[in-house]
Amino acid sequence: VAYDKKFAGYLTIADSIKEDAQKAINELKALHVKATMLSGDKPSVVKYIADTLGIENAYGDLLPEDKVNKVKEIKARNQSVAFVGDGVNDAPVVALSDVGIAMGGLGSDATIETADVVIQDDKPSKIPMAINIGKQTKNIVWQNIILAFGVKAVVLLLGAGGLATMWEAVFADVGVALLAILNAVRIQRMKF
Repeated sequence: VAYDKKFAGYLTIADSIKEDAQKAINELKALHVKATMLSGDKPSVVKYIADTLGIENAYGDLLPEDKVNKVKEIKARNQSVAFVGDGVNDAPVVALSDVGIAMGGLGSDATIETADVVIQDDKPSKIPMAINIGKQTKNIVWQNIILAFGVKAVVLLLGAGGLATMWEAVFADVGVALLAILNAVRIQRMKF
């Protein structure tokens, strides 16, 4: 900034760390998820943010193709990759990753369209929440599969022995489907 043709000072414009970023990183670590930061920002800024949040691997000054190459390196080690991005430069990496996550509040249209998951309020703490919801959903799906096969196997054996009637067969089909739906509804009451 100049005043009366003399240097008066300067303005520094930079993104700030999101309020819940530290919470998100801590919860990801508790879930044994390894966080890596890939950024187009200057390496000094990236290092500061990574050190502040406790991210071990951080790379700065990356162009979109550099981010793609880093993700390919990680995937080559047989590791699953979820990439979180918001800028138009992140769209190729979001598309390449196993799970592409876009920050939808301020994210670019290209990244949002490419993403598998869109976080509408731009809160990083929603990422560990989504992982926990996925784990609970998987548990419920397995419970339902075991329940369905177990009941059907028992009714099939009883039917082969002449001990099961049509009503047991109806229960094994419709009743088990209803029980599976009721079991799945439980996830709506769970706190994440």
